[in-house]
Order: sequence, then C-alpha cells, then structure tokens
Amino acid sequence: MEFQGETFAALYQRACERKGGEQALEAMLGKPKSADELRTVGDDRFLAEFSKKIFQSGFVWRVVEQKWPAFEECFFGFDIDKVLLMPDEMLERKAANPEIIRNFNKVKTIRDNALMIDAVRKQHGSFGNFVADWPGEDIIGLWEYLKKHGARLGGNTGPYALRFIGKDTFLLSQDVESYLRAHKLIDGGLTSKRNLAIIQNYFNQLAKQSGRSLQELSRIIAFGVGDNNLIS
Repeated sequence: MEFQGETFAALYQRACERKGGEQALEAMLGKPKSADELRTVGDDRFLAEFSKKIFQSGFVWRVVEQKWPAFEECFFGFDIDKVLLMPDEMLERKAANPEIIRNFNKVKTIRDNALMIDAVRKQHGSFGNFVADWPGEDIIGLWEYLKKHGARLGGNTGPYALRFIGKDTFLLSQDVESYLRAHKLIDGGLTSKRNLAIIQNYFNQLAKQSGRSLQELSRIIAFGVGDNNLIS
C-alpha cells in the first residue's frame, strides 16, 4: 500500500513545537511493556482491565476508579477460575451490590470475558503470552479478536484496555481521528475494514521510518493537533 500522509519528521517537529520542545514531548510519550513484561501479567489483571474499561465506557472514569477496590473484592480479585464458577444467580446478587456500579449487563461480561481468557490460556499457556506474541503490525487484528470473542470489547474499549495493560497499540482518540480525516487518509466510518487497514498501514510506515512504538506515534500525532486529549 502506497505511503500517504506526513512523514514522522514532520509530525515530530510539530509536536515538539506545540509541547515546548523535544525534552518536554519525550517526557509525555511513555513506553509500552516489552513482550517479556507482558508475559508476566496475570490473567486476572487482563480480566480486571477489560472489566474496568467496560464499566468506564459511557460513564465517569473517576467514579469507576473510586469504586474499583470494591469490584476487586466482589469478584475475587478477578481470579479466572473463581469467576467461571459464578452462577447467574450470584452474578445477579453481585450486580445489586451498592458498593459497585449496579449494571447487570456489564457485570455479566466479567464471566463472559473470563471464558474468553480461559479458552486462550488453554492454548497459549496464558493470556499474557497470547497478547505478547501478537504482532504490532496487525494490532487491529487483536482488536478484532477481542471484539469477536469477548463481550463489549469492540469500539475503543478493547484498545484502551490493551494500552492500559501495557500492550503497544495506537488509539483512535478524537485527536488522532481528527488528524487522519484532516489529511484525507480516511473518510466514512472510522472503523470500517478499509479505514482500519489504511490506518494500520500508516502507523506501520511511521514505525519503519522512526523506530518508535505505536503508542509513541499515536501520542505524537495527537500532540501535534487538536485539543490533545489525555489518552491517545
């Protein structure tokens, strides 16, 4: 696929100008976990992060953070084996607990996504191994896997959970989307198969030019345009 859009050098220069110089920009980029580090992340932590992002979707993130210790206690620290043993009746009781956010449809996703993680760990040893081995050149494929096999992990929910757990991924934040549309890299639906392929190709080309992670590239693009939303 032919390269389109600005070069990394142009993106980086503009982000530096907007963020007060190279040193200031670099301090804001962060680094994803390495593959070895991802392998050490417990299956329970993947389930916890998926669940947190599901509850934060369409809700005030700060409130979810405040209530999260109660979620951890209520769902046995998101231990996969214990969650899988929870019958529907127990899930209903948990969903009525005023210490957490009482949304039964979202509570049900905890067991559903535990089932996904359990299936993966039986094949790959752990969900961390599975995520660590997934190539960044096809990160949209991992997004699609979570959407297809998980519960409520489509849209930005799955990608945001991956970012917070440490997997290298770009994010289609408002700033990144604005950039892609302004430079006519995409049109129509943001997450159409055609547009996702174009976006993945653009990030892959930038990564080859720069040697940077997808996370860094995503933030560099965002910091060079728009309102600079916190998560990009």
